[in-house]
Amino acid sequence: MRTILITGPGGAGRTTVAAATALKAARQGTRTLVLTADRTDTLGAVLGVRTGAEPIEAAPDLTAWRPDAAARFRDDLTAFQERATTALDLLGASRLDAEELTPLPGAEELALLRALRDAATSDAYDLLVVDLPPTPQALALLALPEELRRYLRRLLPPERQAARALRPVLGRLAGVPMPAEWLYETAARWDLELAAVAAVVEDRATTVRLVAEPGPAGTDAVRAATTALALRGLRADALVASRVLPDVTSDTWLAALAAQQRKSLDEWQETYAVHEVPHLGRDPRGTDDLLALPVPGVNPMPTPVEWPVVDHLADEGVLVWHIPLPGAIREDLDLIRRGDELVLTVGQFRRIVPLPSALRRCTVAGAALREGELRVRFTPDPGLWPRAK
Repeated sequence: MRTILITGPGGAGRTTVAAATALKAARQGTRTLVLTADRTDTLGAVLGVRTGAEPIEAAPDLTAWRPDAAARFRDDLTAFQERATTALDLLGASRLDAEELTPLPGAEELALLRALRDAATSDAYDLLVVDLPPTPQALALLALPEELRRYLRRLLPPERQAARALRPVLGRLAGVPMPAEWLYETAARWDLELAAVAAVVEDRATTVRLVAEPGPAGTDAVRAATTALALRGLRADALVASRVLPDVTSDTWLAALAAQQRKSLDEWQETYAVHEVPHLGRDPRGTDDLLALPVPGVNPMPTPVEWPVVDHLADEGVLVWHIPLPGAIREDLDLIRRGDELVLTVGQFRRIVPLPSALRRCTVAGAALREGELRVRFTPDPGLWPRAK
């Protein structure tokens, strides 16, 4: 199944583009689901329907869904309290009633990830269109499965589960309760669920699409989003320029604004596959308005982002890891090696990635940012590489 993730700066028209993209595909006979995490029913207002906790039919071959984060949060926390009864009683903690629970920040994003996983594994749809939050929150959301899996592996290493039979004995010797069986089972279940979500995001059939309004602020946002997506190993297949004004107008004020938009559009077209969506003179509402918007369709499979390790200067034994970071600025870039991991920071975005196996036995010899690509040089560590006979 194809998945299109749509994001962009706040107020750029992401939800409208997501709805128009989904409706266009559905009109072509593609069974489509459009998904949103917005706690207000912006998607429903654009489509002319009311979305909610259960998927509803918004048009022929088009289903809309806005997962209920509050209900899922209450169910999860109530179930956790039931499983952690012994620990809570030991601590003297009082139970929380389901009626008094309200979602914590981030509950909408977690609900969206679960819905994304459920939809991607369903046979009911051919295309999934996801209305993501604004770019910074969307990138944090897409990074969440990988980060949580890393935390789980550090806190509850799978290899330590081999000592399950010794846990009661160790608990008596130490005089404190040891982690219960259900904790490891829960961690294993979470790891599987997070892996399923990560697989959807990393799948070659998943496309990221940026939406921005032409102008200086939009240009800055697009540049930052492009770099941050590359840090996650993702690439936008299209840039949707929303609310584009007509070039010819008798209004002096509008003419100046249109000229500013055109300048940004000319710059964008040098780098991105730009699709211009004209301003309708009103906020789009209903299928007629959405069908009037020339949004891009379902393109062929996007080209995956590669992070190759190249044998450079073989005589000197230098390996170079090429990491594409288009738009990155040297001053915003930070690079730290920690064990078998590389901590990459670009501005406000950070990713911790495991080193390829060949580089784990090497030491970092330097790094350079050239032509939108970070090149990290490694030299083999004689103490870790096998000696030639």
